[in-house]
Amino acid sequence: MPNNEVSEGAKWYVVHTYSGYENKVKANLEKIVENRNMQDYILDIVVPMEEQIEIKDGKKKASLKKVFPGYVLVKMIMNDESWYVVRNTRGVTGFVGPGSKAVPLSDEEIRAMGVEEFAPVLDYEVGDSVKVVSGPLENFIGIVEEINMEKRKVRVSVSMFGRETPVELELFQIQKM
Repeated sequence: MPNNEVSEGAKWYVVHTYSGYENKVKANLEKIVENRNMQDYILDIVVPMEEQIEIKDGKKKASLKKVFPGYVLVKMIMNDESWYVVRNTRGVTGFVGPGSKAVPLSDEEIRAMGVEEFAPVLDYEVGDSVKVVSGPLENFIGIVEEINMEKRKVRVSVSMFGRETPVELELFQIQKM
């Protein structure tokens, strides 16, 4: 159990925004949190995105799409001030819940949405030979050069056209040989 009592009471809430304003709301809210020193009450702001692979002209193209257009998820401790700050951020139309009552997401909903990320267990380390298992470089073989757990990325040196090329991949896109 974390001994930080403040973050103990924090829950995820769904905030409705004007369509297309999700990233602006996130940026505005982050600025307000910083300016008002509310980091202990508004802990995280997420616009859930997922990678979609499109095939155009026989080429795979990866792009990020909003999972819930018009919504932003905010991990916060609900009190009068935090409610007011979020509710009155430009682009926010309100909290999701009956009437004007904000209802937090349940643990099951959070897990299902993949919002809270849990530290992945890696079976590879820097210097290991790995195989790319998904994405445009699928089936390529390479050597792990760097692992960035914060960004959840890994840099792999892959042999392409007879020369070594460093590529940045998601942690889950490779597996140890």
